[in-house]
Amino acid sequence: MYTYQRRYAGPVQAVILDLAGTCVDFGSLAPIQAFQALFAAEGVAITQAEARAPMGKEKREHIEALLAMPRIAEAWLSHKGTVAFKDKVDQMYRDFVQFQLAAIRENNCVIPGLNELVSYCDEENIDIGVNTGYSREMIAELMPALAEQGFKPLSVVCATDVPAGRPFPWMALKNAKDLAASCVQACVKVDDTAVGIEEGLNAGMWTVAVAVSGNQVGLSYEDWMALSDAEQDVKRIVAHQTLSQSGAHYVIDSIAELPEVLEEIGFRLAGAEQP
Repeated sequence: MYTYQRRYAGPVQAVILDLAGTCVDFGSLAPIQAFQALFAAEGVAITQAEARAPMGKEKREHIEALLAMPRIAEAWLSHKGTVAFKDKVDQMYRDFVQFQLAAIRENNCVIPGLNELVSYCDEENIDIGVNTGYSREMIAELMPALAEQGFKPLSVVCATDVPAGRPFPWMALKNAKDLAASCVQACVKVDDTAVGIEEGLNAGMWTVAVAVSGNQVGLSYEDWMALSDAEQDVKRIVAHQTLSQSGAHYVIDSIAELPEVLEEIGFRLAGAEQP
């Protein structure tokens, strides 16, 4: 018995970008600086690697994930004499917002290649949205700073705008709704974390992971460029291998390579391939 299968065969309609580490803040430094400052203020130092481990989550969930890590939990209990209950997490989140605002102000430069991506999307009639683990309060100053650099996405969704953040699909789906995409197969989610790629996959979208500009390498643009070619290759290979395990359809260094990927996805869609 023949069963009809509907397959979208139109163009890419929407690109949904993560913020820190994907289109702004090369190395995704602002969240790390804020989390380390938060825990240092509590007398429990955390490493950069620990701070990065839950990256991509809503920031309150990120704090809870850090507190649940065995080494941090042990250090916290030793220093505080008790675990962090809800009231303490509430207070830490309030404190974190202030640390995060300061860090965002210091790390608000767009990642090289973003302006070229915007031009490409304008030419191809592809709408751009962004979503983020930041709250509305945290991006209140960031979005105007990005606009001054020529980046004005048509849809901005925060984790606090939806019932649950990553890896749930709700942010990406709200972006798609805001951008009036006709179907999720016409949307591409771009992120620098595995949980952000999972968000896109759960939403039924094409997914592209950025390996060098974001959380996996974790270096500023200046520090990255200061490495030798051999040193860059080592870090690049590790980052690509890690993110390839997330299930991403593509893994690239940064959004500077995204127009080429969007071109290929467009060809695949024309052949009725689905994400």
